Amino acid sequence: MAHTITNHCTQCGDCIPQCPKDAIKLEQGAFWIDPMVCNDCEGYADAPQCVSVCPIELPPMPLQAKKGRCKTTTRILPSPSLFVNGKSNPFASAIAVWEACNVLAQRQSLPWNSDPDGKLYYERQVKGGRGKIAFRLASTLDSEAQSSLDSAPAQAELANWDVRAACLHLIYAAHAMALDRPWEQEFVISDRQIEAYLGLEKRKDLSKLAKLTLIKELVQQPCRLLLDIHWFQQGRVKGFSLEHSRLWHLLNIQHHFQDDDLGCKHLTGLTFQVKAGAWSKYFLNRQGARDSTAFYQYSSLPQSLLGIVTSLWQQHEGACRMLLWLLFKTKMSGEQRLTIPTLMRIAYGEAKVAQAITQREQRKRLLRSFESDLEVLNHYGLKPLFDPITYPSDIQPFWAKLADLPDDAEAALEFWTNDGSNPSCLTAAAPRDKWKRLMQARLLCFELPKGWEAQSTQASKKKVRNAQRQSLKHQRTNKLAAARSPLSAQQIVAARKKLQISQRDLATHVGKSQSWVRDIENGRLQVGFKDQQLLLKVLGINL
Repeated sequence: MAHTITNHCTQCGDCIPQCPKDAIKLEQGAFWIDPMVCNDCEGYADAPQCVSVCPIELPPMPLQAKKGRCKTTTRILPSPSLFVNGKSNPFASAIAVWEACNVLAQRQSLPWNSDPDGKLYYERQVKGGRGKIAFRLASTLDSEAQSSLDSAPAQAELANWDVRAACLHLIYAAHAMALDRPWEQEFVISDRQIEAYLGLEKRKDLSKLAKLTLIKELVQQPCRLLLDIHWFQQGRVKGFSLEHSRLWHLLNIQHHFQDDDLGCKHLTGLTFQVKAGAWSKYFLNRQGARDSTAFYQYSSLPQSLLGIVTSLWQQHEGACRMLLWLLFKTKMSGEQRLTIPTLMRIAYGEAKVAQAITQREQRKRLLRSFESDLEVLNHYGLKPLFDPITYPSDIQPFWAKLADLPDDAEAALEFWTNDGSNPSCLTAAAPRDKWKRLMQARLLCFELPKGWEAQSTQASKKKVRNAQRQSLKHQRTNKLAAARSPLSAQQIVAARKKLQISQRDLATHVGKSQSWVRDIENGRLQVGFKDQQLLLKVLGINL
């Protein structure tokens, strides 16, 4: 339990040097004890040192939970609230914002490295190595300090972060959009606004102090990132470089208090003053974009995304990571064509995917998590559209196979009766080579819910229909080609045995896996036109 200074304090300051946690602070001309830092000197002394050295009759008292409504004194007027339409708000979507969102969401799952000085950094190449962008963790929150943390402290810092900090980063990017010169102008956010953005007002299990502590921690995390950018010339926009530049400057935190009947100060509100880093001069410069000397890149931030991440971050962090990544990916092009290995690396990290390749139990756990997280995205409106060629129904998640299940009870009974007599019924065991096939599978796109796209709903549906049409056309072309040049499984087996080569040898010659050859010979897979021509050549078959 923390302690609090009463209004009987003489402001002598004797307690400040005695506090081992530096929890005693001066604000608005009066001392107060930060309850988010104070731990009653546990582990440092037998009793709270502020109480021991206090010369007055009423020293600091144990902080009791405040009863009744929380009222605050004069606040700094915050910037206008976001999401005035209740659905979405413009936000800066430049690569600096996207990559920072990935860092905050994926954290230790990313391939971090140490430079020659032992400082931790994460770097990504841009445009095939023409440019690069890197992130480091600042040693302090001081907006002027630009030194980064060593590897071990930085790793410990990353371990304490959670994915909700990415939501604060996106909120900053939305507030920066409202400014003409965000690299010079600041914006102000209150704890009440953040509560509304994240849906924390629904958390009745958290006290006011617990909510303020959480909000303060999340607000600070994006401001701990330092940014290195080495950009290349694009058209009339000249190349530029930034070294150890702040992603966001946390200029000030104002604490608001209310005294109770005993004169104890209770923290009842927070106000944050934030300014965008120097990157915004190059990527969020409205006038510069008109003059073709800078960029002005923005997109639409759905309000629902913030609430989803806040609700799911503990049970389905993988889904939250994919959700945040898709926010940017879905804006880039109509043809998304997302590979399953890419989505898995985003959701769980490169190390876990690599481990699953060699360890069967890890592979089974990862597969269950991935299909569960896809179901969560589908539930919240991001419906995955499976590629029928590389991601057919026999390896799709069970919940996706139930999409055609009738709602009517009698129709559902007939559905299950018919399915039970089908050799490839829905409840049949997954193919033994499911993992290997998933590593070759992809999604055509995600159907997006309202508020995710600036385009009209009609345009969104047209894009999905075009993707489906193109995939089905490709599938029909392969079937017609196979029909024109039939090659039966029996012919393949006979020719292979005649040449006295094994399935593995044949797979090596055609550049496929042994399981692919086995499935072809067993009739489980149909040979496409190109593969038929290759098999005819390798096996020496004349039709």
